[in-house]
Amino acid sequence: MDISVVVPLYNEVESLPELTSWIGRVMAANNFSYEVILIDDGSTDGSWELIEQLCKNDTTLKGIKFRRNYGKSAGLYCGFAQAEGNVVITMDADLQDSPEEIPQLYRMITEEKFDLVSGWKKKRYDPVFSKNIPSKFYNWTARRMTGIKIHDFNCGLKAYRKQVVKSIEVYGDMHRYIPVLAKWAGFKRIGEKIVQHQERKFGTTKFGMERFIRGPLDLLSVIFISRFSKRPMHFFGVLGVITFMLGFAAAIWVGAQKIIHTLNNELAPRITQSAYFYLSLTAMIIGTQLFLAGFLAELISRNSSERNSYLIDKKTNI
Repeated sequence: MDISVVVPLYNEVESLPELTSWIGRVMAANNFSYEVILIDDGSTDGSWELIEQLCKNDTTLKGIKFRRNYGKSAGLYCGFAQAEGNVVITMDADLQDSPEEIPQLYRMITEEKFDLVSGWKKKRYDPVFSKNIPSKFYNWTARRMTGIKIHDFNCGLKAYRKQVVKSIEVYGDMHRYIPVLAKWAGFKRIGEKIVQHQERKFGTTKFGMERFIRGPLDLLSVIFISRFSKRPMHFFGVLGVITFMLGFAAAIWVGAQKIIHTLNNELAPRITQSAYFYLSLTAMIIGTQLFLAGFLAELISRNSSERNSYLIDKKTNI
């Protein structure tokens, strides 16, 4: 199979007929063998009933329905697990991503040998202050912290080599930083393509103001997990040892001062009157806690259970 199109969705019943027919026209015009995997993330507007109806009339469409809303990352994870195409395309269901971009994205993966190609919505129709400006800031921060030179990490329109989606684990809200996960999995040929951004025709955005808090936290999480998930002791242990040694040195300094005053028959101040005593004590306690945190994280990482476990209510054409 040439292409798998993975479409996570939540309450997009108005958009689905136009989206699926549009994808079908593009695929037919380019003679692609394909499948479209629609993941209903607990919709309440009749999206699943429509998916079942569409799948009866078109065997290239496949549907997965979650029992409740888990989030976009969960939809992508299950879609990636199901995908059979040599190239996997992800796109949103709100018609803001154009299926006309699929042939060029496919060519960049198959001919230019990219592992991942991220869309860049250079011209956006989103509200400037509530979405555009924060998005630009987060993307700039992500580029600086990860070294990946793309402009739109959170663009839903992306193309992947099949090996990429089968090698990474997307959970929580990590869908924003899949290029980072791919890079740390060893897939370093990451490209970018300017794509057309269309105005939303139906419904409203499903992402609220909480994304302004989750975005930076997810970035810190994915960087830490990518670098230290297999060796957390290297992070916590080093910090713990450094902090403990600084505290220990401060304690030696306080003790040495006491001894020097005593040898010179001078009235020495009490150790507990020195600020260095409390700093050294605090530093040694924190250092010990960091070291223990690293040790426990090491044990947990070696015995972690599956984090991606979702209740799937129904499937169709699968």
